[in-house]
Amino acid sequence: MDVVAQLRRGISRQFSTGSIKRTLSRRLTGQTSLDPWPHNLRFSLGRQSSLDPVKRKHQDDVLSVPGNLDSTMQLLFMACTGDARGVEELLNHGVDVNSIDLDGRTALHIAACEGHVEVVELLLSKKANIDAHDRWGSTAVADAKYYGNEEVYNILKSHGAKLPKTRKTPMSVAHPQEVPEYELNPLELHIRKADGIAKGNYQVAKWNGTKVSVKILDKESCAQPDTVNAFKNELELLEKARHPNVVQFVGAVTQNIPMMIVIEYPSKGDLETYQLKGRPSPDKVLRFALDIARGMNYLHAFKPDPIIHCDLKPK
Repeated sequence: MDVVAQLRRGISRQFSTGSIKRTLSRRLTGQTSLDPWPHNLRFSLGRQSSLDPVKRKHQDDVLSVPGNLDSTMQLLFMACTGDARGVEELLNHGVDVNSIDLDGRTALHIAACEGHVEVVELLLSKKANIDAHDRWGSTAVADAKYYGNEEVYNILKSHGAKLPKTRKTPMSVAHPQEVPEYELNPLELHIRKADGIAKGNYQVAKWNGTKVSVKILDKESCAQPDTVNAFKNELELLEKARHPNVVQFVGAVTQNIPMMIVIEYPSKGDLETYQLKGRPSPDKVLRFALDIARGMNYLHAFKPDPIIHCDLKPK
């Protein structure tokens, strides 16, 4: 089978957008905005999730649909502008009401943020999923409440929507726009339950299909000031460090419990584990020593404040 066809089929299985036929003036692709092919743009108009850290201006002007948007983006665009007739036409032509964009948002979520009552009612009548989470972990009902769209909020509640339960962490921010850029969605982390993992140590997990190492600070640890301070200090140092011989920082979860630090996964383990498999050759020992020395030199010469590693050992 042609590789392109396989990829397209894989995408359509994972993110259903229905079988698209024809719109009024152009052919729709039937793919989601996760489609890797050209002419697919991020939808960045209008209000975002109440947990979105990116500051964006609200667009009050009447906007026409750009010609290079795929079917999912057209649906979200029309939901944003309150074009109920356009939304209905797209849905009647086979676009999935629960289509998602790169940020995991649906038309219902966008319409709830904007307060477009007619669009929200239409989407609900077409079986829109009111529990669909966006990448920041909020739901349509939470954002309707956040933006003061009381009528939309009441409509969603009448359809069984409930505000997500949140637990404040020691690093919770006062305003969504203060959420750190490194913040990860905990729903994207799949942690392998392993025996023998001591609290505070890193363990194996997967983030969007990629193996990573995760340090977890559970609810009990979040109540201990010394542990939280150590977590914050480690996070601050990892965020700063960028060197080929220093483990790579991936991101962190600080707005949800448990809090987590995510770093790259060392596939061959630590030096102590490596040595147990047999004595390395002198050349390899020398390369290891130089790599360690380069990493340590980078940390110790860090500007403006040196990072001093006080616990260097094989494991």
